[in-house]
Amino acid sequence: MIAARPITTLITGLVVLALSALTTGTSTAAKSPEREIGYRAWTSSADFLAGTRTGTTVADGALTFGSATGSTAYVDPFGDGTAKTYEQASWVSPEVRPGFGLTELVASWNATTPAGTWIEVAVSGHSDQGATTKWYVLGRWNNGDDTAAGDIHRTSLGGQRDTTGDVSVDTFVARPGRSLDRWRLKVTLYRLAGTTSAPVLRSVGAMASRLPSDATVPVSPRGGAWGRVLAVPTYSQETHIGQYPQWDGGGEAWCSATSTAMVLDYYGAGPTPAETAWVDPAYADPQVDHSARSVFDYDYDGAGNWPFNAAYAGTRGLDAFVTRLRSLTEAEQFIKAGIPLVASLSFEKDELPGAGYGTNGHLMVIVGFTIDGDVIVNDPASHLIKSNDEVRTVYNRQAFENAWIPHSGGIVYVIHPTTKPLPPHPAQANW
Repeated sequence: MIAARPITTLITGLVVLALSALTTGTSTAAKSPEREIGYRAWTSSADFLAGTRTGTTVADGALTFGSATGSTAYVDPFGDGTAKTYEQASWVSPEVRPGFGLTELVASWNATTPAGTWIEVAVSGHSDQGATTKWYVLGRWNNGDDTAAGDIHRTSLGGQRDTTGDVSVDTFVARPGRSLDRWRLKVTLYRLAGTTSAPVLRSVGAMASRLPSDATVPVSPRGGAWGRVLAVPTYSQETHIGQYPQWDGGGEAWCSATSTAMVLDYYGAGPTPAETAWVDPAYADPQVDHSARSVFDYDYDGAGNWPFNAAYAGTRGLDAFVTRLRSLTEAEQFIKAGIPLVASLSFEKDELPGAGYGTNGHLMVIVGFTIDGDVIVNDPASHLIKSNDEVRTVYNRQAFENAWIPHSGGIVYVIHPTTKPLPPHPAQANW
């Protein structure tokens, strides 16, 4: 019914942060020993120059091709079976030591990929066994789908399991009992051989985490956003049922794509009528169909790949990344800054009163809070009714938090214009 995304580790944790700094707008909140989350990104010329470049060059705050260092004959597993040759160049980030043994990592990026170009993002680390791991591929991505011009079908990559870890769709997951005490990213840029077009990487980063396994979390304290609501437009995924089933079966599974479309239109960054002209004119809200097409992961066979949704938002002139939050108190800081959040939840039908359904994986947009602290959301599947008027709803704070923090570890898409700064972060920075 709702787009299910396999989450290898359904995790929980006590929220024991010292939150006074978050509510006062400073960044001196104490690190939680229970819920370890660290985010690191490279977003400027200085950042990219600090990494190791092989054939890549840095200009205007971004990374792109300098000169090819080799070529690859790539057979698109979702194409016609023929190989195309691509030139390549790469960049490796500085090593990051998060200060804890991470068990999960999600990368995200913002890039431009002209026709015939694409990027691959991978992670390697140093394990608790004292060895450097292989490179685990976290995604092969481009924004287009003009395969005749050399575009590939964007895809995650299964079958990477070894004694240290594996990749579940878009998430590196350490094997039971294993962890990494440091990590680094590798971005490989590809362009069709014989062409001069090149991808441009504007930012890349990753969220690393090690979370406890408590079954529930206590309700989080006030964070300063009670009574504030953002004017995010409401779109129902239910109105798109049966549309373009080649992308995740149609609208019934488009919770992530619909949520991303709502946030893009909140910022006035959604696709233009010319861009959505391919959509059947009988379909309302064509920007939702466009979003589903633009975020679809051909290996996962779904529109719920977290980094692919962030990357699509990045193509619309916004900054976007994936991270984990520790509580709704942290989420409130974004609402205060005017930034809605796309949150990943799962719950049984009776665990989120008022939803009217249960799901093993669902995305919705946190848009504000009532004066009593309950969560105001744009839920694209709200009440399973085919109406945009049903999308805005209110969920009990504690019930929402327990459907979110234990089950996805507090995953959110953070999407914002560069002109709208992020709120101050805690001492253990997760944004």
